[in-house]
Amino acid sequence: MPMIKPVLSLSNITKTFGRVLANDQVSLDLFPGEIVALLGENGAGKTTLMSILFGHYLADQGEILVRGKALAQGSPRAALSAGVGMVHQHFTLAGNMSVLDNVILGTEPLWGLKTRRRKACKKLEGLMKQFGLKVDPHAQVSALSVGEQQRVEILKVLYRDASILILDEPTAVLTPQEADHLFATLNQLVKGGLSIIFITHKMREVMAASHRCVVLRQGRVVHETPTRDTSPEDLARHMVGQEVEKKARQKLIPGNEVLSLKNISLSGTAGKTGLEHLDLDLRGSEILGIAGVSGNGQSLLADIICGMTLPDKGDILVHGSPMAGPSPGAMVRAGLGRVPDDRTSTGLIADMNLMENMASETYKKMPFSRFGLLNFKAMEKETATRVKHFDVRCPGLNTVVRNLSGGNMQKLILARELSGKPGIILANQPTWGLDVGATAYVHDRLLEAAQNGAGVILISEDLDELFLVADRIQVMSQGHLSPAMDIDDVDREALGLIMAGQGETHAH
Repeated sequence: MPMIKPVLSLSNITKTFGRVLANDQVSLDLFPGEIVALLGENGAGKTTLMSILFGHYLADQGEILVRGKALAQGSPRAALSAGVGMVHQHFTLAGNMSVLDNVILGTEPLWGLKTRRRKACKKLEGLMKQFGLKVDPHAQVSALSVGEQQRVEILKVLYRDASILILDEPTAVLTPQEADHLFATLNQLVKGGLSIIFITHKMREVMAASHRCVVLRQGRVVHETPTRDTSPEDLARHMVGQEVEKKARQKLIPGNEVLSLKNISLSGTAGKTGLEHLDLDLRGSEILGIAGVSGNGQSLLADIICGMTLPDKGDILVHGSPMAGPSPGAMVRAGLGRVPDDRTSTGLIADMNLMENMASETYKKMPFSRFGLLNFKAMEKETATRVKHFDVRCPGLNTVVRNLSGGNMQKLILARELSGKPGIILANQPTWGLDVGATAYVHDRLLEAAQNGAGVILISEDLDELFLVADRIQVMSQGHLSPAMDIDDVDREALGLIMAGQGETHAH
């Protein structure tokens, strides 16, 4: 766009954290009415760069211009005043307040609020009409759907007269229909004069919604292209620095039933969704996908399968035998390998090293112990073998786990859980927050386990992931679990309706 001046210019932005170079001479322009997708592996510097733009961090060097004027760095207030607004991946709304109160919070003085609310409501309703963001201004935020809450976050930014919008993983908690509505909204926003940068790992969204792509790798801009001139495979190659090979899902002949949940119910607590009359059957050599928007009971389901929580009623059968009051230890002994959704809290012990974490679940068994004593030589040898096989990149086996990247933490969990060749694998959000390369690696390992006869339950909020690797799929919605469907017999729209608590599944 040689004849059009950019609304935003980041020039030679550099930022270090100790010895880590997060951004290295990064330059990026954003033009009027443009949607730019900012891509890169975990740790590539995307969030750091946007945090510098919004004033959360101060760059070590470099300059930011908004409409040709220098932006004072290190001040979110200065960024807002210059028309830069940011919608974070995790919402920052007060659930016990109305939509209107959330939108005007921080923009009005405490006194005289009553007379200004009328004017504020009129402005808010005008923004809703202009950009197609329909929400009841007087509704309590806690009563809104996740998609509606995201509209409120965007309205908060628009209310402050932002003309440059930053979105960090904007569809992470949305159903497909809500994601489609969001991108229709973004198109309305750019037609209305806004310019948008969004961070995402979802290539389908990049191709559908952006005009231009900028790829960061190791803190530097390594690729920039109009979206129409690229492909998901090309972008992934630039993100990782090499070709990303994906193992295709093969239609396998299912084996015997390895896990069954019969009429499982569990009361919800502290406002959280409970579970009602769940039925689930998992067979060997298959991947059963569990879809659903966060907060619909998936965590409770995972806890029950792992033996962390006992249901109020219902039966759990492993290889046809009932489990009476199952515990985590009992489920591990019964052949369950678990990949939990929280790597650092429940998946690993962050302050222990790789060897200690590798032995943490089976330290009483060979090769990690002998005659009741830990065998440290065997621990070191076994850990070294597994770390090499699963490509866990670390300075050494004595490295404290909290110093690993998210992708390497996940590989360490996979190395521990899959090396014992479990017959049942529970993978709960296994690629959350991972980049393209690490995600492909996790998928390959799960597909490999299914090919070797394991039954895999994959709980994911990412439908692209489920369509890529699952054989059958069930949907969690408001504590209910839909009947299982063959992945080849359902479409994205049908699943999205069930995820939103509406409609029935239609075969095609």
